Amino acid sequence: MEFQDPSPAINEEIEAISIMDCEDLVLEEDQNLEEVPEPKVGMFFDLEDDAHDYYSRYAKVQGFVVVTRTSNKRRNGQKTNITYSCHRGGKSRNKALNPLKAHPTSKTNCKASMNLSLKINGKWLLNSIELKHNHEMCPKKARYLQANRVIPLHAKRTIELNRSAGIKMNQIITSCTIEVGGPSNLPWLPKDARNYVDKVRRSELKEGDAESIHKYFIKMKTDNEAFLYAIDLDEKNRLKNVFWADGRSREAFKEFGDVVTFDTTYLVN
Repeated sequence: MEFQDPSPAINEEIEAISIMDCEDLVLEEDQNLEEVPEPKVGMFFDLEDDAHDYYSRYAKVQGFVVVTRTSNKRRNGQKTNITYSCHRGGKSRNKALNPLKAHPTSKTNCKASMNLSLKINGKWLLNSIELKHNHEMCPKKARYLQANRVIPLHAKRTIELNRSAGIKMNQIITSCTIEVGGPSNLPWLPKDARNYVDKVRRSELKEGDAESIHKYFIKMKTDNEAFLYAIDLDEKNRLKNVFWADGRSREAFKEFGDVVTFDTTYLVN
């Protein structure tokens, strides 16, 4: 059984919003919430993604976010059973020694969930459903939960083009808001746009980076003839792709050629 912790997907700011009473949060009501039928035992879905999409749409209407709580897999990696649950399920893991410095948490050990299993015909059957939540629901603020705040590809492209043209961020956000007909129709927050721009900026390499890395690789090659590298530049002579392997790694690859490692933290900070 595979356990997945959904907590990274819900940041501290949104968790703080989640535990506020609905009456204390004055928000513009989202008029675009679709009507989604209530899930019932016996429903079938052609694909796992279809089931997740359906339950996510239902959750947004009700005022919560869907996370994958557990899943079972065969030896070949194929999933056979999945449980989706409310993002406020589970218990708080706050281990702060000083209660005054403890971060707010939205975990209430909520039992609301939906379980599905893969059948012989390849379809997913809804085995059980728990609709009752042990916390207040507020559809008006569902769009403010992080999982529901998605910047579409065309909006990302617009933000990048305007940013390249030197337009200020607040003007870009205002333009996007007007384009969709108001803040209530915007599926993301201004903070999300700024975070996206920061992410793009961190991934961009400034002038001189390629030259600096090239000089470093030449030095490494001088110190070790087995050092191998390749650099790919764009039309503006900026670093686009880079590959390197030291002598020790190359020798290890001869013995363990089926092992590949990835540094998944290269853009974290």
